[in-house]
Amino acid sequence: MLNDQTMSVVFDGSSLKGMQSSHSLPPQTALSTQELSQEIKSFISGVDAVQGRKLSVREHARCAIRLLRSVPACRGAVLEHLRGVYDEHVSAFLHNLETEGNASSGVSSNLEDIIQEVHGVLSEFIRLNPRAWAPLVSTWAVDLLGQLSSKHAGRRVAPHSSSLNELLQLWMSCAATRSLMEAYSQCLAAMLAWCPDACVDALLDTSVQHSPHFDWVVAHIGSAFPGTIISRVLACGLKDFCSHGSKDQGLLLMGVDKGSRVPKIGSVVGILGHLAAHHSDSIRKELLRMFQESLSPSSPLSPTSSSTSWESSPQLRCAAVPFLLQLAAMSPNLFGAVSSELVELLRPPVLLQLQALLQGLPREELDNMLGLAVHLISQSPSGGAQVLRFLADTATPASVIISGPTPSPHEGVREGCDRLLQMLLLHLHKLVFNRSDGVEINPHNSASCQPQRVIPFLEELRSHVGQLCAETLRLERKRHLWLHQLLCLLSVYGGPSVATETLCQLLTQARNPEELALAWQLHTTLSSCMAGLIPAAVARCVAQIHTQTLGPRQLRQLLLNLSAAIQSQDEERRGAAGAQSSMAVQVGSAVSGHLHDFCPLLLHSDPAVSHAAARLLSCSPLPRAASPAHLLLLSRAAVTHFFLALRRRGEVGTAGRDGGQASEAVNYSVLLLTRFAAYSPLTLKAVLQQLVEGALHRGNTDLFGGQIADMSGAPVLSPSVSPDLGASLLDINCRFGTTVNFSGSVWSVFHAGVIGKGLKVRSATQLPDPSGLVQNIQTLLTVIVQCCSSSGLNGSQSPSDPSELLPINAEAAKVVAVTLVENVCPDVANGELSWPPEEHARTTVERDIHIRRCFDAHPVLFPLLQVVASGRPALCYCSAVLRGLLATLLTHWEASREGSSTDSPWHLQASCLLVSCMGEGQLLPPVLANVHETFPHLTPFEVRLLLLAVWEYVRGNGPLPQKFVFSPEKGMFCRDFSRDGDVARYVAPIHSVLHKNIDRLGHLCWRFQL
Repeated sequence: MLNDQTMSVVFDGSSLKGMQSSHSLPPQTALSTQELSQEIKSFISGVDAVQGRKLSVREHARCAIRLLRSVPACRGAVLEHLRGVYDEHVSAFLHNLETEGNASSGVSSNLEDIIQEVHGVLSEFIRLNPRAWAPLVSTWAVDLLGQLSSKHAGRRVAPHSSSLNELLQLWMSCAATRSLMEAYSQCLAAMLAWCPDACVDALLDTSVQHSPHFDWVVAHIGSAFPGTIISRVLACGLKDFCSHGSKDQGLLLMGVDKGSRVPKIGSVVGILGHLAAHHSDSIRKELLRMFQESLSPSSPLSPTSSSTSWESSPQLRCAAVPFLLQLAAMSPNLFGAVSSELVELLRPPVLLQLQALLQGLPREELDNMLGLAVHLISQSPSGGAQVLRFLADTATPASVIISGPTPSPHEGVREGCDRLLQMLLLHLHKLVFNRSDGVEINPHNSASCQPQRVIPFLEELRSHVGQLCAETLRLERKRHLWLHQLLCLLSVYGGPSVATETLCQLLTQARNPEELALAWQLHTTLSSCMAGLIPAAVARCVAQIHTQTLGPRQLRQLLLNLSAAIQSQDEERRGAAGAQSSMAVQVGSAVSGHLHDFCPLLLHSDPAVSHAAARLLSCSPLPRAASPAHLLLLSRAAVTHFFLALRRRGEVGTAGRDGGQASEAVNYSVLLLTRFAAYSPLTLKAVLQQLVEGALHRGNTDLFGGQIADMSGAPVLSPSVSPDLGASLLDINCRFGTTVNFSGSVWSVFHAGVIGKGLKVRSATQLPDPSGLVQNIQTLLTVIVQCCSSSGLNGSQSPSDPSELLPINAEAAKVVAVTLVENVCPDVANGELSWPPEEHARTTVERDIHIRRCFDAHPVLFPLLQVVASGRPALCYCSAVLRGLLATLLTHWEASREGSSTDSPWHLQASCLLVSCMGEGQLLPPVLANVHETFPHLTPFEVRLLLLAVWEYVRGNGPLPQKFVFSPEKGMFCRDFSRDGDVARYVAPIHSVLHKNIDRLGHLCWRFQL
């Protein structure tokens, strides 16, 4: 309809001629005043003024075009009428697609030429006088595009509004909508230099009214003018935001309509969302530029700046930050695009500017902004870890040394970040515990059928659990409390998997009791809603050990923390808090189920790791039931670690370093072996066997002052002394030790050397530190005696006197005896307990020499015999070894031509120790067991006489276990020598030697009275 102003317009012929002459279209005859009056009447009434008939759509449109050419003042009415023409063309176009599927039939012959003619006229007007025509045509074109898109959105051939590519292809194939799009693009290009806001404002208004059906227009225009659209859309949105007020915008976010006019910020979000697919970098830069410009001091307008630029308005500059917050809240993708760089921009100068900007806001508006910022952070899909670090660094008190290059913030900035962080934690707490329609559910119940709402901030932090734990364990004031609370929320949100990982990380990274206490606090908090957390955490630690994801330092710290947790049970006995003690019991129970997984760490190449493993296993409770394979594996690893610990202690002492750690490792190893031997008869036997075998192994002989011996028992050159001649199979086959052993026959041979090359070369071995050897032997004997004295195996009670040692278990001592015999002389039969006559020893001379060489090469054998002798009647099972050693000693003393027995120190010592052991094991009566006291004062011949008396007694009174009876008073087996034969006939040589040497042995005569 024409308005009154249009109807009463007075035409000026000169201006009309000027307008007509300016067209580039074919020149047309100027209409007279009467013809113009008829055209106007026909256009208004729709009836031909001359013929009196009704005009068709085509004729009516041509009439409108003539008026548009001739009477520019009629342009409003003409453009309004052309809406119907365009709508008619679009309807026919879509109908044709629905019916025939061909858009090239009847439509183009009727109205498409009209559309083209209208487009040509408007395009020429815009080109010649853009300031007059571009604003009007742009508003008309974009509004008509919105109406057409919404009206025909439900047609069958129209794709869904989310399919922008298909929608764009459909509408751009229609001549009407394509003409409107080209006209708007021409207007926008013309208005960029002087008034882009009007054109963009029309686009925003239409987008608000017709979205989402109008989105294809926004996508096309934005792709054609990305820089302009992004900057102007943001500027127009800011102005609209400021005019409506941030409070109204917040109500819009919550779904409340405030007034008849809808704010444009939703349209701004939609447009930027469409452009983000291909122009995200431009959007990010423009958003950051708007933020920086809003904080920078205002400057006077430059000559080239627009009079409508938002930077020149203080009110708009103050509203920019709330506007950006609102924009980010409505589009998480936009916030995610700028969050990482925004945090980098927030340096102390920028923070001070931001604080100065926010100080002028009312309290209610400031609270709304903080709440909106908290909502943004919690819903941010990316950059959450960076935002958290920034808030924690900035909110940390100035007296605490904070991480990173960030200097100490201003106190007001610090308090603001502190408040924001507290609000964030409170908001996350509400989200975590009310994730399902406001109904609190059990976070551990994975079978809940109710869907749980995703919290993007916590979702991203799930991949940063290790870094969060490391920051928490720094124990900085207030900072570790915030992070610990966040870890609790993250564990509840993520369920058992995240909670287990968090506890595992804390156990791995804690370096002192204060840091380890954070793990117990986390467990105390989570134990109310999660069961079985500690076993799962220990299982995860074991999995990390198997996959070797932990370095030696982390692995050592994990083992030390687990052992500290188990050892805290002692505090419960002293009245400590029940929560920590209960957790200590759970840790001990969980570790006991994985002993077979921890035992390989005893042999770790890093001494610190093996030391920590020994400490853990020595204090952890043993399982109630375990497979024999696991028990044997653990016993072998523990024994091997024991000898490695002895060697490391010796190396540390030799190097002059502090041996506290090495000695502590040995003590833990001894404790581990003792506790493990007391577990069951199987473990006791395994530990004792491996201890004896390990002590006699060629790799450990140097620990106890021994020498490496070959198969015949003779010491051999060490690899560092003997020349490396290379391996030869012929040489190996020619060696005597690899030939068949014909003991006791004429084929017996003695390895004294090689014919033509002289005697065997004795290795010049280095003499080890005597004090270290004595310490190692004492440690070995201590662990063997403690294993053999275990009250859980011999059934005896603990002695009333704490200083009194438990008696050695006879069965345990038998294990040591049998193992010792098997390693010293493997071809000895177990039944060789009785002794033959002394003359018979020549048939076993080679075996006897091998036994003597073993005792010579392994000084630890005599202390082991003494341990066996204490566990009567276990020494009976060493009868063959004792007989072979005594036979070689008799041979030596018989052949010796020295003036005194002290001239053969080793043989003298061996003779004394042998007789002493036999006396301790009650293989000899006391009167014969004391003869070793006289040996240092006698000649070799006299020593042989006394040893021969010992031989005869043992031969006549065989060392049989059946002769021993258990004595309840003493708690051990004892032998009643009164049941044996007369001892006097064996004592006669002793008395004869005493009488001959009465001047030197007079003080010992009372020791040999019957």
